[in-house]
Amino acid sequence: MTEPPPHRRRLAGIDIGTLTCRLLIADLIPGQPLKELRSDRRILRLGEGVDQTKRLSSAAMDRSIACLQEWQSVINNDDVEATAVVATSAVRDATNRQEFLERVKREAGFDVEVITGDEEARRTLLGIRSGLPTGATDILALDIGGGSTEFILDRSGQKPIVRSIDIGVVRLCERVLRHDPPATEEVRQAREWVSREARAAVADMGDYRQATFIGTAGTVTSLAAMAQQLKSYESARIHNYVLRLETIRALEHTLLSRPKADRVGLPGLEKNREEVIAAGAIIIRTIMETLGKKECLVSDLGLREGVLIDLVM
Repeated sequence: MTEPPPHRRRLAGIDIGTLTCRLLIADLIPGQPLKELRSDRRILRLGEGVDQTKRLSSAAMDRSIACLQEWQSVINNDDVEATAVVATSAVRDATNRQEFLERVKREAGFDVEVITGDEEARRTLLGIRSGLPTGATDILALDIGGGSTEFILDRSGQKPIVRSIDIGVVRLCERVLRHDPPATEEVRQAREWVSREARAAVADMGDYRQATFIGTAGTVTSLAAMAQQLKSYESARIHNYVLRLETIRALEHTLLSRPKADRVGLPGLEKNREEVIAAGAIIIRTIMETLGKKECLVSDLGLREGVLIDLVM
């Protein structure tokens, strides 16, 4: 008697981040890679000003909810079986998060799960693990977000170790990099802050030095696109690309040497990322120098893929 074919599930995942909102609709068949059907991402800066005010602004909530309403229509037309929506640092930190969550439910029809830094890292790891090249067993993953950065050490046979630091590209811009382009002293302060927090994050992790260093999320994928001077975003050329420290230093120099208006149109740089990409370059460069890493393996898979995989676990 032949085995019935494995059940295909069509799922949707949304990641509401501090800087970017991301949508993924994919088919999942047990034991097989995700089959992406539709994806979208919008730089909406939901976390704009949250570091200072501890509140989500009305304008930022309006932008995000308008996007979520649009995506609800897409999901409804795509025969999706189940949807998971998560929110990260900005919503975690906002004192008026309940107002936002209630508005999303009322106006866009989504129930949003506000996840901790540790839970964000767990699901990000699920996404990263789903697309690693052969031979990458022990990994140290870095997830640079808008409000926070997660370090995830995952070694064979051991429980993953997660450390989250409250430094992301939006937070670094708003707290330190206030000039355009950033002043020399601001860059120095930023490096010092990132280095200090990175050292503290890995201090009790044990031996991470032999682990493959992996970067995920918009900063790292954008730098990989810029390094290759891609005219449009090509996931196949970005995923598993090896980004070298010397390349990151050169890109950082290019970004810091010009105001954000003059970064517009740089090959590979996603529109609306002009302001925060310099902060992202400072973060990844400083962390790699602090940890003694010369190369970063780029993963185009992360939290939103992990959100879908988690739905079927």
